[in-house]
Amino acid sequence: MTGPTPTSTPSPSPTSSPSRVLICDDQELIRMGLRMVVDSQPDLTVVGEAADGDAAIAGAAALEPDLVLMDVRMPGLDGLAATEHLCAQPHGPRILVVTTFDLDEYAYAALRAGANGFLVKDAPAEEILVTVRAVLRGEVMVAPSLTRRLVERFVLHGPASASTPAQRRRLAALTEREREVLALVARGLANGEIAARLFVGETTVKTHLGRVLTKLGLRDRIHAVIFAYESGLVRAGD
Repeated sequence: MTGPTPTSTPSPSPTSSPSRVLICDDQELIRMGLRMVVDSQPDLTVVGEAADGDAAIAGAAALEPDLVLMDVRMPGLDGLAATEHLCAQPHGPRILVVTTFDLDEYAYAALRAGANGFLVKDAPAEEILVTVRAVLRGEVMVAPSLTRRLVERFVLHGPASASTPAQRRRLAALTEREREVLALVARGLANGEIAARLFVGETTVKTHLGRVLTKLGLRDRIHAVIFAYESGLVRAGD
């Protein structure tokens, strides 16, 4: 499982409508298993299934799901292309990548395309539900402890690339403290660890990180990590 496990999950309001989920996977047994898990919960409902990326895009347009469980390796249009298309929509659904391995290259590329986290296919039902609900709340389900592992595998060990002038201009808009916070986030530290390192409160760290995301035009923590490495703020061996 690739996401942090909250200590508790708030009970859904009895008057709220269930969150709508679209399942996209080319394996019928996987779709069936995910449907059973999701539909077992009163605050969640499966509104449709898709067997490839084209069907996922069409289903999302017709059914307006809140969340798509998106496989990445499928015949025809794969989950990466479908994720990129859906994330480009003004009011598109949140995307939870369904992958056989917790960190494969396709899943990483899907995160760069705008996906909101990982879901491992063989995860226990309880962990699947925790991850689904967290993503629906707006969280990104990539634990800080896994951030360095993800970056090392697909950024540090990938082809070296120089930062662009646009990236350097965006980086220059940050204050010195905001750059410090971004660098520590990129090294895999959680907010509490960053607070201890900088001798500030955790709320202060959250404030700085929020400003970093706003100034850089980034969606969430994991995309901040990617930017930090690609812009040259953090490098291998730092």
